[in-house]
Amino acid sequence: MTDSYGWITTPLTDDLLRGALDLERTARGGLLPHRLPARARAQFGGDEQGAQAESQPSGVRLVFRTRATAVELDVLRTVLGYRGFPPRPDGAYDLHVDGEPAGRATAGGGDLLLVDLDDGSRERVPGPVGTVRFDGLPGREKVVEIWLPYTETTELTGLRTDAPVTAVEPGGRRVWLHHGSSISQGSAADSSATVWPALAAAAGGVELVNLGLGGSALLDPFTARALRDTPADLISVKIGINLVNLDLMRLRAFGPAVHGFLDTVREGHPTTPLLVVSPVLCPAHEDTPGPAAPELSDGKVRFTALGDPSEAALGKLTLRVVREELARIVALRAADDPGLHHLDGRELYGEADAAELPLPDRLHPDAAAHRRMGERFGALAFGPGGPFAAPGPSAGV
Repeated sequence: MTDSYGWITTPLTDDLLRGALDLERTARGGLLPHRLPARARAQFGGDEQGAQAESQPSGVRLVFRTRATAVELDVLRTVLGYRGFPPRPDGAYDLHVDGEPAGRATAGGGDLLLVDLDDGSRERVPGPVGTVRFDGLPGREKVVEIWLPYTETTELTGLRTDAPVTAVEPGGRRVWLHHGSSISQGSAADSSATVWPALAAAAGGVELVNLGLGGSALLDPFTARALRDTPADLISVKIGINLVNLDLMRLRAFGPAVHGFLDTVREGHPTTPLLVVSPVLCPAHEDTPGPAAPELSDGKVRFTALGDPSEAALGKLTLRVVREELARIVALRAADDPGLHHLDGRELYGEADAAELPLPDRLHPDAAAHRRMGERFGALAFGPGGPFAAPGPSAGV
């Protein structure tokens, strides 16, 4: 319908969203994207961290075709804050026109979820709906994509344009399904569109479904089942850092858990190219087990590894131990699974990179490192000879 200001209001329907595994209709009439299905969310077992991460729409984007020169998107965001710590920057909404970056904006308002790290308590401070606006778009027919922020749970409540909108049918691009930790979800990247998997997907010409879950890449069976049940042409799983920095399991449990996770994925994707990626370099945890703890110094948050390096001999996990075990497991399984591949995460971010682009909080790469990782993964995975390289033309064609 057209309102008194000439805007055309378009209902927010499922066919306008990409990159989500589930879309929830809220009591307020909004559309809330989820990156895990309802069955998986029901099995979190009270894990607030995991529930929050999956509801933060990294890689989820609104996609439509239009001649509009102006777009407004109403959102009710939930912003995470930590009591006693500096506020986090507002999440970025990236605008792409015909696949090219064309603008960036933020939203105001929204609810504040304030977490006390000392006792784990949470307080929600309600706020109003905010509006993201882009104008000055070219008046020709075009495909518009709005990438939602990876840092904020985002309930979509309204879409207005100054010309009609139609859904875009999925093209012939291959679908890449990726699972990892907060580094895959976004960590300190500038926006969802500049997280390293998004940059790698652009380089590879594929459609990304990003199941990077901050603090929650824990080999959970429900995540494995979500990967199993999601249609995909390419799959990657980045395993290790959360298991170490949460001190979640010992070496004896780690190997069988990796096998079980991969077994489950293979139930739904028996021959799909499947790439296992080990952790990028993180000096704090290379030889020191977790857990990791945040500390505030000079107004900045940094993480410290609290484990004892000598405990690695007793089975505690370090990144070095994880990499060795993942390489062994993949080599063992690949003998019967030619579609299974391995990538050492230090090829994406290693010692030389840490010297040039050190981890600002000792745990997460910054925006420049995300760009570098995206470029490298694009070359290593999607380039000639890579496990995700596009198939060449058939003989005689």
